[in-house]
Amino acid sequence: MKLIKPFFISTVVALALTSCSPSLAPMVGTNPANIDKTPLKTTPVKEDDLKRWSHLDLVKDTIPGMSVDKAYNQLLKNKKGTKVIVGVIDSGIDISHEDLKGKIWTNKKEIAGNKKDDDNNGYIDDINGWNFLGESNDENLELTRIVKKGPNTPGYAEAKAELDAKLAEMNQQKPQVDMIAKADKDIRTHLKKEVYTLADLKAITTTVASLNQSKMIMMSIATQAGEGFQDEVNDYIEQVYDMINYNLNVNHDGRKLVGDNPNDINDKKYGNGNVKGPDVTDGLHGTHVAGIIAQVRGNGKGGDGVINNVEIMALRAVPNGDEYDKDIALAIRYAVDNGAKVINGSFGKDYSPQKEWVWEAIKYAASKDVLIIHAAGNDAKDIDTEPNFPSDEVNGKEIADNFLSIGALNKEYGTNIIASFSNFGKMNVDVFAPGNQIYATIPNNKYKYLQGTSMASPNAAGVAALIRSYYPNLTASQVKHILMDSGTPISANVVVGEQKTAAPFSNTCVSGKIVNAYNALLMAEQMSKK
Repeated sequence: MKLIKPFFISTVVALALTSCSPSLAPMVGTNPANIDKTPLKTTPVKEDDLKRWSHLDLVKDTIPGMSVDKAYNQLLKNKKGTKVIVGVIDSGIDISHEDLKGKIWTNKKEIAGNKKDDDNNGYIDDINGWNFLGESNDENLELTRIVKKGPNTPGYAEAKAELDAKLAEMNQQKPQVDMIAKADKDIRTHLKKEVYTLADLKAITTTVASLNQSKMIMMSIATQAGEGFQDEVNDYIEQVYDMINYNLNVNHDGRKLVGDNPNDINDKKYGNGNVKGPDVTDGLHGTHVAGIIAQVRGNGKGGDGVINNVEIMALRAVPNGDEYDKDIALAIRYAVDNGAKVINGSFGKDYSPQKEWVWEAIKYAASKDVLIIHAAGNDAKDIDTEPNFPSDEVNGKEIADNFLSIGALNKEYGTNIIASFSNFGKMNVDVFAPGNQIYATIPNNKYKYLQGTSMASPNAAGVAALIRSYYPNLTASQVKHILMDSGTPISANVVVGEQKTAAPFSNTCVSGKIVNAYNALLMAEQMSKK
């Protein structure tokens, strides 16, 4: 899935360069007519609320959260649900994280470390899930792989043109990135410490022109970005270098370490049981996604997960680059065969050479009553006209009724309620959920704010798991439509896409609504009695 460049970086770089000169009726808990009369949040969100804004309530808190707290306080007290397994197909998960204790799925039929397939499911020592990437991490984008296969490959011309354009963009950015990287290194060397603040920068006095230039660059960035500016800078630098060195590099072969044939769906004996991956820090994305769903509620650490009674099944299949269709198809099947009732997929790409394999896996999940929640993507585009894979749409028709595509919400209600990066689509995005500035677990017992439809998807998946926990008699299809039909309707015009086009919210997704846990549980209660 496309990473999101910090919005301030390009502005700050420009400033630095200038200064340096080189169906069912909805059961809403509140009257929809009152929604647009809700006053806008004009004061800054308090830090404690910001860390869990996705759980707040639009009417009560004037923040477009999912009313999770309201659901727990008013609907779930003294109720006990059944444990739900959620398969998380992602970059790896730090299953030892302090805030995921007791929330990681364990394959009780497998004996750890004996190098045998005790349960005869085809995977040796799959204690907490499976790592389909083995020791590999850095990968090409799918368009790069297509170009590598040569001019006779379907989609070659389009992929080649896009690859050339992306390489040109990255090479244009590289001198600016090099300048920022040098500035950061100069400051760390001068201060003799790795982490520094805006106050540290202001206190630097020097007659050395190069150091003063580095100071000006980093002060400009720190002022714009605020606390944590070094993390933002490092993420951006890493993204650009990774694009040049791995994602867009036709000479890079990331799959060699895995040892399989990625073009043979029947070549299944690859990967290993290390769901953290070779370097646990590369599982930042997956650990964050898992935390959004399952981090312990109310323990004062990090944020709160959406669901208490849950186990996360870790499926490492998303590299630093584009995922392989084969890995995704097999990961879906693994999750289905090993008890998951909900699967979260916070990944996506523009090209999918073996999309049929994934479609067959989606249909297989539907046949086993498993719901798949998928991120709509971060390209700020209309995916009705520019596809994002995987999807459940073939020639304008859904292949199954168990796949839900999620767009991302901003934390401010109003014209900008849809996150600026979020994809949208009247036909191919089903509903929106909180996805901007979401606080959750990252490796090594740390926590971080991240943004993306990657964060919106697990928020929705958490609500789906809540329904499947308390109303296990409902089918995957029913749960999908509950999330869509019970959501809070938004009647206002909103801004979408890179061109910031104004459109009715109802035209941005199938449902015209945002996920609401409270309303979803009310509807589930009604449907479960039928």
